Amino acid sequence: MRTINIFTTIHSKYNNLTTTEKKVADYVLENSGSVVYMSITDLADICGVGESSIFRFCRSLSYKGYQDFKIALAHSITVENEIPQLTEKVLMNDTIEQVASKVLSTNISALNETYNLIDNSKIDEAINYLLQAERVIFFGVGSSLMTAMEAKIKFMRITNKTECTIDSHLQMMSAALMTKRDVAVMISYSGSTKDTIEVAKKAKECGATIISITRFVKSPLTSYSDLTLLCGANEGPLQGGSLSAKISQLYLLDILYVEYFKRAYEESIRNKESTAASVTIKLL
Repeated sequence: MRTINIFTTIHSKYNNLTTTEKKVADYVLENSGSVVYMSITDLADICGVGESSIFRFCRSLSYKGYQDFKIALAHSITVENEIPQLTEKVLMNDTIEQVASKVLSTNISALNETYNLIDNSKIDEAINYLLQAERVIFFGVGSSLMTAMEAKIKFMRITNKTECTIDSHLQMMSAALMTKRDVAVMISYSGSTKDTIEVAKKAKECGATIISITRFVKSPLTSYSDLTLLCGANEGPLQGGSLSAKISQLYLLDILYVEYFKRAYEESIRNKESTAASVTIKLL
């Protein structure tokens, strides 16, 4: 059974909220559709309060934290017969053709928004960091780890200085051994994943350059970043690991790969031929 509607909870507890919490409650009630896609930093900024106030607001409603609150909000705004936050407005009675069309539209929209968010000067700066780096280590956890591994596999075809570690403890160890000659590429949709933030903090302490690929301009992760590249997919709390978010991240990584290849052409083409030849014996 679905839990009590979150809007009912807010209204029932409204008079017991502090003045600051009421500001948050008012905004949530009027803009629930957009709040479900906001980071805690975004909501705090737009309400003119601190992140701690958002956390206290969530606790006042008996939720463990902001993500728990957003999950309840996502359930509450889902209309009857709609698959909750699986992808945009996919209904239980949709045909395969309708599902295919809606999923396609969602992914195209994510790519278009990512394209519109691209800052050419930041791409140029990121490429310079990667070219000058002694090592480039890709980091991520959960679904973002799969993206980080894909990036490592792609870049290792043209350079031998990329790394990616799977275990979160080993990631911390890798970060602890980084130097000012290294670049850490942190991949996190929310920018609020504890493991990734801890790795970024450690890498920063060691002097490494931090490049973040994330959805939000302001987040705990970007506070440690030297450079932030934004992906454009909207991912609700019930859409963790959505394909549209992954596609938008891979799109940015593909741009970095192609531009890196162009600027280090002689080395890249030589390594590309060598790595391609090394696996030909694996093919029939």
